[in-house]
Amino acid sequence: MSANYISTYMLSSALRYSITNNQSSLSKATKEATTGRFADVGLELGTSTGRDVALRANLSFIDEVVDTNELVSGRLNVTQNRITQLGSTAQEFLKNLIAARDADSGARMILPSASANLQDLIGALNVSYNGAYLFAGINTQNAPITNYAAGSTSKSAVDADFLSTFGFPQSSASVGSITPAQMQSFLNTSFDAEFASPAWNTNWSSATDQVLSSRISATEVVDTSVSANQPGFRKLSEAYTMLSDLGNTNLSKATFQVVVDKAISLVSGAINDLAVLGGGVGAIQQRVSSATDKLKIQHDVLNEQIVAMEKVDPTEASVRVNTLQNQIDTALALTARLQKISLINYL
Repeated sequence: MSANYISTYMLSSALRYSITNNQSSLSKATKEATTGRFADVGLELGTSTGRDVALRANLSFIDEVVDTNELVSGRLNVTQNRITQLGSTAQEFLKNLIAARDADSGARMILPSASANLQDLIGALNVSYNGAYLFAGINTQNAPITNYAAGSTSKSAVDADFLSTFGFPQSSASVGSITPAQMQSFLNTSFDAEFASPAWNTNWSSATDQVLSSRISATEVVDTSVSANQPGFRKLSEAYTMLSDLGNTNLSKATFQVVVDKAISLVSGAINDLAVLGGGVGAIQQRVSSATDKLKIQHDVLNEQIVAMEKVDPTEASVRVNTLQNQIDTALALTARLQKISLINYL
């Protein structure tokens, strides 16, 4: 015959263990009822966990690419806007050039817009987006184009070329003695060279010819920026500079017409170059948009597969939460009553 001992300590210990265990289960059930997925996916799925992990890795990759594409789209939109703006300004300037060519005060007529357009061009090419300069190639931390002002490398080079060729600066009254042939020679040699490599890259631009490339899908990597070294930008820089800083107001009419004819050729070429460049950017924008749409469809398919593997019945989870909470409340109440039981009460 054996004796069984029952004590308030044993009962309290059992209740504490029950409360601790149920609180752990309650935490798990609450999480599942709230999120709609297993609290411990690996434990529940067992051997299928590997497939679930692979699906989530693919989903994460798609999310990253979609986020990157949104940034790329923003960059391309700003880039396209600037190219369009510069093309429109160039077209308007070309009309003014043609009108100014044979006008008696043509040089004075065209000077303000040439100066303003040059500064606008530099500003457009130095635009930044999300902390990166859009037209800098891969050198995105530095503004690509030097400001054209007294003391700058670009203006100093033009001043030096003019002085070396003619023997006097652009501000000299002697500018009026420059013949059409002399000006034509200067424009086609020393001045042209300032806007070609290596002078352009030394005096005007810190941009790289290599541009940014971005992965826009699992299989596509495309160029997603434009360099300030593009020919269209150089041609506009040359045209605006020659009409704003070669002392044109003091030139003879025949010599001024040489400058205008050269500028008309440059601006016309630049307009065509910018149209082609804008078309290329537009094609990339379309590819990015199409790739993003496909990625979002893939995202939805993967997400459905993941949800199907990980989901729990929310109703069943809610029932478990209520049941466990009731069990915990009951155990706590019993524990409180046991703590009040004492032999002293029966002596």
